[in-house]
Amino acid sequence: MDNFTFQIPTKLYFGKDEERGIGEYLKPYAAKVLLHYGGGSIKRSGLYERVAASLLASGINFVELGGVVPNPRLALVREGVGLCKREGVELVLAVGGGSVIDSAKAIAMGCRYDGDLWELYTSKAPLGRSLPVACILTIPAAGSEASKVSVISNEDEHRKLGHHDEAHRPLLSIINPALFTTLPREQIANGAADILSHIFERYFTRTQHTDVSDGMCEGVMRAVMKNAVLAWDDPGNYDAWCEIGWAGCLAHNDLLGRGRAEDWGCHGLEHELSAFYDVAHGAGLAVLTPFWMEYVWREHAPMFLQFAHNVMGVEPNRDSEAVIMEAIARLRAFFLRLRLPGTLGDLGIGPERIEEMAKRMSGEAFGAETGRGNFKKLLWQDAARIYTMAL
Repeated sequence: MDNFTFQIPTKLYFGKDEERGIGEYLKPYAAKVLLHYGGGSIKRSGLYERVAASLLASGINFVELGGVVPNPRLALVREGVGLCKREGVELVLAVGGGSVIDSAKAIAMGCRYDGDLWELYTSKAPLGRSLPVACILTIPAAGSEASKVSVISNEDEHRKLGHHDEAHRPLLSIINPALFTTLPREQIANGAADILSHIFERYFTRTQHTDVSDGMCEGVMRAVMKNAVLAWDDPGNYDAWCEIGWAGCLAHNDLLGRGRAEDWGCHGLEHELSAFYDVAHGAGLAVLTPFWMEYVWREHAPMFLQFAHNVMGVEPNRDSEAVIMEAIARLRAFFLRLRLPGTLGDLGIGPERIEEMAKRMSGEAFGAETGRGNFKKLLWQDAARIYTMAL
């Protein structure tokens, strides 16, 4: 096990109707906030009215900015930064899923940065300061409600980049699983794939003696797969959503990755799909993950054998390759059970940009090929092979 430091300052309020207390929760921290959200669903559902009423009842004024879309856009972030500075906003309140929260984090950071915000994403340099961010989660998937990560898309450059900074950690987040029960099945499926991928990126490691975090990862993975099917079959199943909502937070708040080298190769591959084709993040991950597994498992077969037995329930009574391939097949079958795409072709993606995406993913296109991933370092030729396998 590797040395590590661990601290999660985000305060979580979990359960039914917790959003009604948002005003009281924020009152000690801000007198004026930006209410940031996506489309019209929070108004149609009545959530907007509940949040606005709670803020105003607590004496908190707000300005609002909607319009966040999946793979949140840099242009809207810049608009939000300008709005917050003009209005004297003291805190950014995100009401939505991961895209809204990531956009809110970027706005909050931009309010404390004098240069062009995109410079921070391209340089990966931490800023270390930000307006505080609070969240009301409406889609369990990205885990951004307790993470130190913000991912933004620059449409002009066809780039989707993440920025890691402890300043991104939300001050507090509300997870009310009852808010998830009206989600369409496509978002249930994409969310499950995203949560699992966040665990895979931490779980598949060559670090030795990680029994505690291995067991936590495996337990959360099993819970996600079980309850995603329950929620798919009955989207109104509150108990299933409780499990998924808590799992999504645990998958990306850094707890499961402590003491081990993390990977993040699959996320690097998928970000290029989102940047060029604007595909749903979870759908792209569902396609790429099994092919990544097929490509890298020989780097450290014992980790995949452990996954096969402890998570996918494959009995170790055959040769190692057969056991591992059966586990990958079962994972792919799980994704297909949720009607997720199985190939890039299912997403309408052909071979035309494979080399370009691969070189951008590895850094080759920008003159500094560092590669992505730790389980197996993916250079551009490796990325191109995985994309080709996934066609």
